[in-house]
Amino acid sequence: MTARPSPAPERPTRDVLLTCPLDCPDACRLKVTLETGADGVERMAKVTGDPDHLTTRGFACAKTVHYPARQNHPDRPLYPMKRVNGELVRVSWEVALDEIAANLKGILERSGPQAILRYNYAGTMGLREGTHVHSFFRSLGACELDETICASAGTAAWELGYGPRYGVDMPDVPHARTIILWGINSLSTNSHLTPWLTQARKNGAKIWHIDPYRNRTSRFADTHLRLKPGTDTALALGLVREIVAHSWHDAAYIAQATQGFEAFQQAAEPYTLARTAELTGLSVEEIAELARAIGQSGPTYFRVGYGMTRHENGGTALRTVSLLPAVTGDWKRRGGGCTLSTSGAFALNRSRLGAAYLVKPDARHINMNELAGALAPDAGIEALFVYNTNPAVVAPDTTRVRSGMARPDLMMVVLEQAMTETALLADYLLPATTFAEHADLYTSYGHHSLGYNPATLPAPGEARPNSWVFAELGKRLGLDTPELYWSMDELLAALLDTEHPHLAGITPERLKAEGSVPLNLPDEFLPYAHGAGTPSGKVMFTPVPEYVPVQAQLTAEYPLRLITPPAHHFMNSTYGNVAYLNRAEGNEPQVMVHPQDAERYGVRDGEHATLSSEQGQVTRRVKVTTDVQPGVVVVEGTWWGLSAPDGQSINALTAPTLTDLGGGSTFHNTRVRLSPG
Repeated sequence: MTARPSPAPERPTRDVLLTCPLDCPDACRLKVTLETGADGVERMAKVTGDPDHLTTRGFACAKTVHYPARQNHPDRPLYPMKRVNGELVRVSWEVALDEIAANLKGILERSGPQAILRYNYAGTMGLREGTHVHSFFRSLGACELDETICASAGTAAWELGYGPRYGVDMPDVPHARTIILWGINSLSTNSHLTPWLTQARKNGAKIWHIDPYRNRTSRFADTHLRLKPGTDTALALGLVREIVAHSWHDAAYIAQATQGFEAFQQAAEPYTLARTAELTGLSVEEIAELARAIGQSGPTYFRVGYGMTRHENGGTALRTVSLLPAVTGDWKRRGGGCTLSTSGAFALNRSRLGAAYLVKPDARHINMNELAGALAPDAGIEALFVYNTNPAVVAPDTTRVRSGMARPDLMMVVLEQAMTETALLADYLLPATTFAEHADLYTSYGHHSLGYNPATLPAPGEARPNSWVFAELGKRLGLDTPELYWSMDELLAALLDTEHPHLAGITPERLKAEGSVPLNLPDEFLPYAHGAGTPSGKVMFTPVPEYVPVQAQLTAEYPLRLITPPAHHFMNSTYGNVAYLNRAEGNEPQVMVHPQDAERYGVRDGEHATLSSEQGQVTRRVKVTTDVQPGVVVVEGTWWGLSAPDGQSINALTAPTLTDLGGGSTFHNTRVRLSPG
């Protein structure tokens, strides 16, 4: 008999609790299993959820379970690199930092600080490595980046009506009896809300989903209303008219807590059921039933997403929808109201965060959606620093963005954890640490707990935190801004230096000891029950929202509307390099096409087709499905171009057009044509 080989000895493991750093409202508390390898070095082996965390409740989402593959990826940048004769080659930190600093000195002397641009976003939500590091650029007097690509339209809309962004506490959701998930695929992008929705359903709630195409949340909901893209304002105004016509509004709340309702009501008057149905593509019966549920079957909880803001009229759309619970007075009732973001509850002292006080009134501002134009040869940018984002994939008009990055007279410095398409274009590529390798503090825009992570794993190779890199550059440039050199302890002390009741009793020592600490909210948290945080102290119905159709109307040349919602298994461009998104593994982005459109434009299920817009064209594999409506095509997720058959990001099609409020992105506003091949 052949002897069986002895089993490999088990490697030592331990579990630690860390807050997920990614751009998601759940801000999960993760249980991370660390394994000690044969070399004696600990590495991330497994990620699940903290069972004792009120929101995470023991499970990690379909995205985050793959974080070990990203953390330990064989292509992860581990050493500083410099472009030499077109290739990235390894150099020392001293060489990289000295040369970058010398180049910056030359730019400052030759052209001034506003020839320098940072480009960053939410690759980490950590306040130190994501926000505070802006201190370096503000110390220089560099261009100020307006971080608008995701939330700015919604933020501006909410602030007009309510002031700071407060939301319904997740544990209160089961008290609702009507739940409306509007412009959000919450099962994919806010998955830890799902158990609370399930409990509400067990308690008798009915769940509605309002979205242009059928997805996981649509299938979970009791009713899916598939409205035409960009018509959310019309639907909301039609609902207001129907609610008021049946006296389902709360006149007492409106009189006591709001301002401008009469003008708002008048603006809604033309939106009869018939006109609203015509504009939105819904039926009269569907709209009437929804109005009845909102008006008579409360408390009503609205969970709104940023999806509806990705149109030219997107700010107005979200503002109108978010005012519906003020019409019905649902803010007075536990479980009633609306959540876009809970971030307003985190009343940290941000007065010195990122040295924002250094930004001068005449500073040059660049909207991040307009990066393609900012990198044009005549736009005056000579140095670009990229961190916590992958603009070669995620920015609008990526063909022009990549062209600008390739300018020989531009120095592009990229701080990265993965070999992204932006990293591959860098002049200097600096290896960055991950959330398990540096300390940071995390708020949330979906729940009400602060999270603290210590540096838990050793940084592999020569990876360094963003904060270390910019402090080293600051020293070389002689910058004396104190915040640039703050330790984590100094930043924590400054952020918690406040007497706001939400933070009472929360100290740096407690955060470090407990890791996740809930805010001190009232037992019954009803943030707009008696008014709002606007200058008037009232919920503001004025200025009156007006439904304006998108300017980019469909034409014979471009007869289809493209929307690009988030994917289920990855987030923005994070995880774009792991195996399950690799084209070599048989995975690639698909375009969802209704059978009528497939027949009309001669494309077939499973075959490749060309999508063309005014900006460019891409090739995608076709998925023929009734999940989309005629006239609308859907590509889920911002796949890396490396995973696409033509090497192109879907944002080769999108334009830098801005929203009506907040200067936000219009990724769902693209008109395209579809052709075989």
